Amino acid sequence: MRKRRWLIALLFLAPALFVLGVLVVYPTIETIRLSFFDRFGEEFVGLDNYRRMLRLDRMRTGFRNSMIWVVVFPTFVTTLGLALAVLSQKVRWRSAFRVILFMPAAIAVLSSGIIWRFMYDADPETGLLNAVANIPRAIFNPEGDYPGAAASHDGLIQEEPGDAIAQVLEIGPGGGVAMLGVLRLTDAALPAEAVQAFAPTPAGSGTITGVVWRDTTPGDNIKGIVDPAERGIPGITVEIIDSSGATVQTVRSGPDGSFDASGLDPGTYRVEIPASTFRKPWRGITWLGEDLITLSAIIAGVWIWGGFALLVIAAGLASLPQETLEAARVDGANEWQVFRRVTVPLLKPIIAVVFVALTINALKMFDLIIGIAPGSVQDDANVIALEMWRTSFTGLGDRGMGSAIAVFLFVLILPILVFNIRRFRLESDA
Repeated sequence: MRKRRWLIALLFLAPALFVLGVLVVYPTIETIRLSFFDRFGEEFVGLDNYRRMLRLDRMRTGFRNSMIWVVVFPTFVTTLGLALAVLSQKVRWRSAFRVILFMPAAIAVLSSGIIWRFMYDADPETGLLNAVANIPRAIFNPEGDYPGAAASHDGLIQEEPGDAIAQVLEIGPGGGVAMLGVLRLTDAALPAEAVQAFAPTPAGSGTITGVVWRDTTPGDNIKGIVDPAERGIPGITVEIIDSSGATVQTVRSGPDGSFDASGLDPGTYRVEIPASTFRKPWRGITWLGEDLITLSAIIAGVWIWGGFALLVIAAGLASLPQETLEAARVDGANEWQVFRRVTVPLLKPIIAVVFVALTINALKMFDLIIGIAPGSVQDDANVIALEMWRTSFTGLGDRGMGSAIAVFLFVLILPILVFNIRRFRLESDA
């Protein structure tokens, strides 16, 4: 009967043992074996792969970033999950709240990385985060009507393309003429009402006449002179500034780009198109640049795994003995003291489970990085698991080196697994 029971148990376990052997045991043994062979798995090289691995700059970057993940990611997610779990107990619709926060964990991590890559796009028209960050600037410092335009000839003053365009005039008995030519504008940038520009003529004492026009045309084009087929730029604000720096008049150009300011006293004036007219659009924060890519990936990881931590800790909270918490309150403890001295100590086993699981995920993080980091910054976002994949399956494919990196990663995770197993045994004995 005993043999029969063992046989029946073995028959039930056989499918699982087969899958475990094919997907876990055999790959593990083969990976360890390949780590001692060359890139093709043919020639035995001993520890050479491990020595070369430690000298790789990319591997050093990957190890450094993995340690950042291990320190920041599980700590922040566990703390956030604990806080949300406790606070959500006071919310009437806590079940819906927890389900919503858990939903990102149901999405494939690679897909989540691609989603966050779009959210991190530097262009506010595409990237959600930069679109939100751009709201104050769009309200108080909006993009100009002709961003990036530049002065066309030497008679004008412009420090940098996109700054104010100005011309200094001396107003005498005959008045003054301002020629404000602009470059770096396409035909499409001009409004439909823009018509042929004409060179202005002096209008007499105390008057400045001028024209703002697109000073470029195919063929023979003389800068600073209005050539045939060159159109004016309508609706441009032109400021007349006296020698003291005060704006004495503000005028707007007509459909042909012409404008005039009269009633001026003799003297020196600065005729200026304000820099706000040429202000370039905000290009956003480079979340996916080499400086912020690791932080950006960790934020995305928090979004994915925060709901997992919340649900596990919330389940632990639901199992706590309420009479213990009430006894602490009856004894005069406030909510913070109850949380710190009663709730957290009782939740330590649950918090440890969450923290260990997140630490292991941080060490083997791969799909999120490859989904969120563009190819140009993958070296900067590199982690150990990603370096293992890149070494093994990209370029020439060095299976020996990739296997050595995989063994190195396994050695890093092994102490965590041993700690977890011992903790489970101690809890079961208790």
